[in-house]
Amino acid sequence: MFEKLLEFKPVTIIVLASLILFSIALIVRDRKQKKDSHYTKMIVYGSLCIALSFVLSYIRLYRFPQGGSITPASMLPMYIFAIMFGPTAGIIAGTAFGMIQLVQDPYIIHWAQFFLDYPLSYGALGLAGLYRKNIGISCLIGGFGRFFMNFLSGVIFFGAYAPEGMNVIIYSLIVNGLVIGTDTLICVIISIIPQVQNAIKQVRNISTSA
Repeated sequence: MFEKLLEFKPVTIIVLASLILFSIALIVRDRKQKKDSHYTKMIVYGSLCIALSFVLSYIRLYRFPQGGSITPASMLPMYIFAIMFGPTAGIIAGTAFGMIQLVQDPYIIHWAQFFLDYPLSYGALGLAGLYRKNIGISCLIGGFGRFFMNFLSGVIFFGAYAPEGMNVIIYSLIVNGLVIGTDTLICVIISIIPQVQNAIKQVRNISTSA
């Protein structure tokens, strides 16, 4: 079944992400305070960022035996979207991205673990929108949000994988620190490149223009 899901084309992914974002945006939007064009842009940019993150997540620089992979800044588009449209929109997009991630090596052992590792973990990437003045700091905030959710999941559900004699808290800190910490660091390094920062500013100006 999952082999067929992995055959999704980028256009299909964009359409799926659009439907998810559109459905949630209809619930949370306030017509009195925001223009309809704002939500149209949010859905379009959100769908593109989700699709780009999804594609980048398949390029694995390193895959850990315990699960998790180092990718070429697959979380960066989600951080950029949160910076462009704020934390609420970022959390919505991150949650949608987390649900789409279920087609890539899903590992679910408990319903609570599912929520921690997928919608809550990826939704936390949207916390990057809490601080929008410096993208490097934004990446750190969003990365910590995801790390915290996965850390809780590791402590509660994956303690059995810890080496004998190792505290489960230390184990979860090390594993999730290596996986998510490295991915976040890559995002920070790329985000501080002047050309990347200029490109992000230009896209943000376009997205916020009337």
